[in-house]
Amino acid sequence: MTLVSTKAIVLSSLKYSDTSLIVKCFTEQEGLKSYLIRGVLKPKKKGIKSAYFQQLNQLQIVANHSIKSSLHTIKEVHVINPYKTIYLDIVKQSVVFFLAETLSNAIQEEEQNSALFSYLENALNWLDLHDKVANFHLLFLLNLTNFLGFYPDVSKKENSAFDLLEGELTYSNTNKNVISGNEFYQFKKLLGINFDRVESVSFSKSERQLVLKILIKYYKLHLHNFREPKSLQVLESIFS
Repeated sequence: MTLVSTKAIVLSSLKYSDTSLIVKCFTEQEGLKSYLIRGVLKPKKKGIKSAYFQQLNQLQIVANHSIKSSLHTIKEVHVINPYKTIYLDIVKQSVVFFLAETLSNAIQEEEQNSALFSYLENALNWLDLHDKVANFHLLFLLNLTNFLGFYPDVSKKENSAFDLLEGELTYSNTNKNVISGNEFYQFKKLLGINFDRVESVSFSKSERQLVLKILIKYYKLHLHNFREPKSLQVLESIFS
């Protein structure tokens, strides 16, 4: 058993028995970890509160990490970078719900990845502080691939199609995993930009849905066992 103090971002929270939660977090120090929080749902519970474990909340925790078990325990917790708008805004709530499910599917590593942690932290703080967020989830997913190892290689600029399986530009558009024409044009709008520029990108509702479907397919092709998020339909209805 090792006592660890680390930042953590909540990915999911699942009720376990009548009074406890199993919480999955991406931690700054040791990657993906799951915690059993006993008794946290008891009425008038003092100390650790269930509200701490809302999706994508940013925490500082002191935890016991066990070598023998996949479920660990939290001794202390407090919220860092408390959100001002995310849990009050139905659009941002839907985005967070979708991203948390996607991250739960996409992140599998039980090892430190401080660059990925820093990206998540900064992106979520940006979401909290900005009002125009209709394209945020698209750029979030695209730039996340940089930390997962399959960001698009667009160095062959003479080619006018993109092979989703190979992750690179291509001249052939006959393969079922190749996007070209309008699909590639819409996808390409996101390449090489940061969050401060994302709302200047112009998408119609149908174009935004098209790009999201392309990104989901891209993830499926590159991540073993990646499943289409169930919250995808909720997100599409919010932005339609």
